[in-house]
Amino acid sequence: MQLSVSANSNQPWNSALPTIHLLRKCKSENHIDQIHARIITTGLITNTSLTTKIVLNFISSPHSSLVHFARYIFFSRHALQDPRELEDPFLWNAVIKSYSHGSEPVKAVTLFSDMVDNGVSVDRFSFSLVLKACSRVGLVREGMQIHGLLRKLEIGCDLYLQNCLISCYLKCGCLELAHRLFSRMEKLDSVSYNSMIDGYVKCGMIDSARLLFDSMPAEEKNLNSWNSMICGYAQSEDGLEVAVKLFDDMPEKDLVSWNSMIDGCVKCGRIEDARELFDRMPKRDAVSWASMIDGYAKSWSIEIAAAMFEEMPDKDVIACNSMMAGYLQNGFFMEALDVFHYMTGECDLIPDDTSLSIVLSAIAQLGQLDEGIAIHGYIEENKTFLGGKVGVSLIDMYSKCGSVEDAMFVFRNIKEKDVDHWNAMIGGLAIHGLGESAFALFMEMERICVEPDDITFIGVLSACAHAGLVKEGLICFEIMRRIHKLEPKLQHYGCIVDILGRAGHVEEAWRVIEEMPIEANDVIWRTLLSACRNHGNLSIGEPVAKHLINLDSSNSSSYVLLSNMYAGFGMWNEVNMVRTMMKERNLKKIPGCSWIELEGIVHEFFVQDKSHPRVAEIFLLLDNMSTPNPEITCCRNYNLVES
Repeated sequence: MQLSVSANSNQPWNSALPTIHLLRKCKSENHIDQIHARIITTGLITNTSLTTKIVLNFISSPHSSLVHFARYIFFSRHALQDPRELEDPFLWNAVIKSYSHGSEPVKAVTLFSDMVDNGVSVDRFSFSLVLKACSRVGLVREGMQIHGLLRKLEIGCDLYLQNCLISCYLKCGCLELAHRLFSRMEKLDSVSYNSMIDGYVKCGMIDSARLLFDSMPAEEKNLNSWNSMICGYAQSEDGLEVAVKLFDDMPEKDLVSWNSMIDGCVKCGRIEDARELFDRMPKRDAVSWASMIDGYAKSWSIEIAAAMFEEMPDKDVIACNSMMAGYLQNGFFMEALDVFHYMTGECDLIPDDTSLSIVLSAIAQLGQLDEGIAIHGYIEENKTFLGGKVGVSLIDMYSKCGSVEDAMFVFRNIKEKDVDHWNAMIGGLAIHGLGESAFALFMEMERICVEPDDITFIGVLSACAHAGLVKEGLICFEIMRRIHKLEPKLQHYGCIVDILGRAGHVEEAWRVIEEMPIEANDVIWRTLLSACRNHGNLSIGEPVAKHLINLDSSNSSSYVLLSNMYAGFGMWNEVNMVRTMMKERNLKKIPGCSWIELEGIVHEFFVQDKSHPRVAEIFLLLDNMSTPNPEITCCRNYNLVES
C-alpha cells in the first residue's frame, strides 16, 4: 500500500510536516521504505527534529520493522553524532527501553555500557531500565557492576533505584545480596518491604517473611503485603490455617486475596472450603472459576467441574485449559478434545501453548491420528513455536498414534531442541521396539553435548530392555553414573534388572537388587520373578515369590507367577498348594484384557468375555477367519515355492 502525501501548496517541497503526518499511518516494512526514500531524496534525513520524532514514534511500536528502523535512525543520525545530546539521555533511554522490555534485553546492557564509556549522561530512568534488563536474563555480575557504579553517584541513594536493585537481585535468585542491600538502606517504603517479603516467600522462607511483615510499619502495609503472606502460607497444609487467620484479619481484600485462599484450599485437597470461599466472593474472575474447576477435577469430581464450566459466564483460555486438563487427568480424552473444539469454535478463543499440549496429549491417548494431523496443521498455520512443550507433545502424539516416522520428522525440524524433545523421541522409539534407534539417538545427544536427565536414561534403558540390548543398556547405566554423575533411582535399577532378566542373566539381576543402595520395591521384585519364570530359574524364583507374597499378600500376580513356575517343573503338589492359598485368601487371577479404539470409542475385551453388544458378529468373523480357505492356502503355498 502506498502512503499518499498531500503537501500544502504554501509549503516547500522538502517540508517536514507532511512526513510527520505520515508517521502515524506507518505500519509495515513497505511503509518504512517509502518514508526512508522520502527523507533521503528531500534531504530531511539531516533534520534532527524530524529524525528525533521518527525514533520516538516508532521505537515503542508493536510492529518490529518500525522498531528496527527507529534504532537504525538513532544509531546512524543521533548516537554520539551531536555533542549536545551527550547531556540529555532521553533518546538513549527510549532505545534502551525497546531492548530491556523487548526480546533482546542483553543489548540494553550493552547500550548502557556504551553510554557510560562515551560520557553520555545517565539518569535514574537509564539505571532502572538496565536493571530491568539484567533481572530478565539473570545477569547478576552486570547487576552488581551497576550497583557499584550507583554507589559512586549522587543518585545512588535514590529510593526508587535501590528498590530496582533489590528487585533485580531477587529475580536473579540472589536473596542474600537483596537482604544485605535492604538492611543498609536509610529509608524504606512499602515497595522495599513487599519486594523482600515476596522474595522470602518465593524461596520458601515463610518464617523470615513473617518476621519482616510483623516489623513493617502499619502505614506501609498494603494489599500486596497481605497477599504475599497469604499466598506463602496457603501453599502448604501446615500453613493454611495461618493463611485463613491472616485472611480474616485483612483490613480489605481484593480478587488476589480471595483467589490465593481458594488456590491454597484446592492444593491442600480442601475442596469444600474452597467452594465456601468461592460462594462468598463478592466478585469472581476467570482465575476463580479455573481454580474451582481444577480442584474438582483433581478430587475426581469431574461432573461438578463440568457443571461449573458450563455455568461460567465468560469463558477464557485459562478456564478451557483447566477443563481440558481435568478431563485428561480423569481419562475422558474425547471430552477434552470436545472442549478444544468448543473453545476454538463457539468461543472463538485462540489456544495457547498449554491448550495445544493438553489436546495433543488427549489425542495421543485416543490414538486418533487424523485429529493429530489437523492440530499439527493448525500449529504450522499459526507458526507456533515448537521449541517448548508444544513440540514435545507433538512428538509424543505421533509416537503414540503409531507414526514414529512423523514423530522423527517433527523432531528433526525443531531447531531449538531441549532435553524434553530428545526424551520424547527416545521414548517414542522405545514404545515401538526400536531399541537400536533409541540408543543411537542417545549417543547423538552425547556427541553434540546435550545434557541428559534421569528421564532420558529411563527411556534409553527401557528401549534396550525391550530390544535385548544388554551391552548397550549397561553402557548407558555407566555413562549415567560416571560421566553425568546422576544418582540412579528405582526406575533405573528396575530397567537394569529387566535388561538382565529378559536376557536370561537372572543371577546378575539378583545381584543388582542385592547391591542396590535403595530398597527394591514390589515392581522390581516382580520383574525378577517374571524373568525366573521365563528362564526356569526355580532356585531364585521361589524365594523371590515368597518374599513378594510377604510384601503384599493381596496381589494375585505373585501367586500366579509362582504357580506357573511350579507347573513348568511339573511340581503339581506345589501348584495345588499355591492355588489353595489363593482360594483361602479369596484372590482371583486378573483376566487378560485387550482393547481397540474405533471411531473414538474404546472397546475392551477380557478373556472369555461375552458382554460386548456385538459379540455374536465378532465370534462369527473369528470363526470364518479360523476356517481354512483352500484358495488362499494354495496361493500362499505357491508364493512360498516361488520365493
